[in-house]
Amino acid sequence: MIYLNGKFMPIEEACIPVLDRGFIFGDGIYEVIPAYSRKPFRLAKHLDRLQHSLDGIRLQNPFSNAEWKNLLEQVIAKNDGEDQYLYLHITRGVAKRDHAFPVNVPPTIFIMSNPLLPPPAELLVSGASAITAIDNRWIRCDVKAISLLPNVLLRQLAVDVHAIETILIRDGFLTEGAASNIFVVKDKVLLAPPKSHLMLPGITYDVILELAAANKIAHEIREISETEIRKADEILLTSSTKEIMPITLLDNNSVGNGKPGAMFTQLHALYQQYKATHMRGNASGDTEDL
Repeated sequence: MIYLNGKFMPIEEACIPVLDRGFIFGDGIYEVIPAYSRKPFRLAKHLDRLQHSLDGIRLQNPFSNAEWKNLLEQVIAKNDGEDQYLYLHITRGVAKRDHAFPVNVPPTIFIMSNPLLPPPAELLVSGASAITAIDNRWIRCDVKAISLLPNVLLRQLAVDVHAIETILIRDGFLTEGAASNIFVVKDKVLLAPPKSHLMLPGITYDVILELAAANKIAHEIREISETEIRKADEILLTSSTKEIMPITLLDNNSVGNGKPGAMFTQLHALYQQYKATHMRGNASGDTEDL
């Protein structure tokens, strides 16, 4: 069951006009929100990012945070599975094809739920492979825009060689993955690229840094050079749907000793503990402020 413009319906019955600006121009934004035990995870942070993306494309938010919370909980309730991930999609609406913004046109609002499956156990034990590529996307990567063709093409480079992700490098420095954030570990220090317009501000990225700070794990937020990526002891991938995963092979070369490292093991355990706390409804900064 999905939500589309004020109505709940089976996804097979959903349709939009061909003049929707999301279809014509990719004029819209989206958000992905995991739900564990039917509770949206860090919903306040996801809605903050949603607002940032809407502001970035000059589109008014159609709902308050409380209204979003109510709507998302209804979508969760109408779908099976204790763990789900919600895909929320807003476009500028339906109008005559013209680059200029239409006036007084209601946005198109679409929400669907999919099962949220944990990362494959074998990848957590043995690690995953990734490749690198030049980051040739636009320079507003902090906006979660639906026009994802550059990300799609970059991610497909990884799929073509049976890798899990493409790690992106711009002007000699790490930005992020095609569909993830990337951390590097060197000499027992967790390194994170700083938030900027060149990367999406990941919700899981924030959790990892919060856990590092709370548990006195040495970490630095700074630019990470391509050389540091290639000489890393560990590389970690994070996203709302993949949580945290170890990269043990980069461009067919072993990362560190070619096995998931101590930093991954520690942070993975801490993340699972944090998630369990959320499931009990005690996670600070989660939904209580809505």
